[in-house]
Amino acid sequence: MEKRVLGRTGLMVGEIGMGCEGFLDQPYETVKAYIDRMEEAGMNCIDLYTPNPEFRSNLGRALRGRREKFVLQAHLCTVWKDGQYKRTRKLSEVKEGFEDQLRRLDTDHLEIGMIHYVDSLEDWETVRNGDVIKYALELKEQGIIGCIGMSSHNPEAALAAVNSGLVDVLMFSVNPCYDLLPANEDVESLWDEKNYEKPLVNMDPQRQELYEVCQRKGVGITVMKAFGGGDLLSAELSPAGKALTPYQCIHYALTRPAVACVMAGARSMEELETGIAYETAGEDEKDYAAAFASMPKISWQGHCMYCGHCAPCPKGIDVASVTKFLNLAKAQGSVPETVREHYGALTHKASECIACKACEKRCPFGVPVVENMKQAALVFSL
Repeated sequence: MEKRVLGRTGLMVGEIGMGCEGFLDQPYETVKAYIDRMEEAGMNCIDLYTPNPEFRSNLGRALRGRREKFVLQAHLCTVWKDGQYKRTRKLSEVKEGFEDQLRRLDTDHLEIGMIHYVDSLEDWETVRNGDVIKYALELKEQGIIGCIGMSSHNPEAALAAVNSGLVDVLMFSVNPCYDLLPANEDVESLWDEKNYEKPLVNMDPQRQELYEVCQRKGVGITVMKAFGGGDLLSAELSPAGKALTPYQCIHYALTRPAVACVMAGARSMEELETGIAYETAGEDEKDYAAAFASMPKISWQGHCMYCGHCAPCPKGIDVASVTKFLNLAKAQGSVPETVREHYGALTHKASECIACKACEKRCPFGVPVVENMKQAALVFSL
């Protein structure tokens, strides 16, 4: 499996990861079979938001003897109380839940300690100024967690956390429908049909800014809700009015800036195999551009989706990468050194563009590629 660096953490994660819901209510034998197949495929990142004790114990048992082969994204502030999941900011509960997690997983450390479900600025300020972040920093200093993460569905809250410098990893809901909606503290707004009744045009600027700021600051993104809870895979349920394939959803998420891993999840071995098969799927199977361009309720007209349909350039320019670096520089208002280095490493630069517009003829979204190349040549002076 293709591995990606998870931002500044330096962790190498398989680009397809496992959302833990697929392990719930499964016997140990099934959990072990999942882990066996994941190890074989190089699928090494597992998200552990659920605090269900049986799940944690089964997973810990299945990981014995191979714990070091996996990157565990474990959540703080999620506990099991009265037989059900509960989010908490109460330090005593946070500590109790985290310590229980370590015991049941039979490990003395976790690669990512994820502050769970921060979907409002008010909640972020509570976390930032309270005992939760202090506890997370203590765990990091002691080496019990390798880095601090946060999960969120709200780009406004996520941006505040990323800009604070306290968060190394962001778990965020990324898919082509949610990405068009403005920030909202109510997560249910993301799948509320009312919000898709009128045509939506282009990515929400704050969401785009979030991805670009994460890229610039080295905050790695792990993706949840890539399939919109399965809705995007159904023409009847999809807010876009058109079904996408799992490969298209995964590929869309993986082409966003800063994204390292998509937690595809699986409720059966067949679904697990589907996620793994993304690695050997053809480019035509992953291609989302034509599907997006024909969606009846959504339009990305004029917006570069980094889909690669502009290729091949007769001068060999990687147009999608140049455009991504240009957008990162625009978002910063200057050229960060890391972006300049990545641009400088390209074999062919924007200044080599001959304005033949072959790329524009192939672009499904009507992007003014030649103008972008002119801007990039000026911005990077190369």
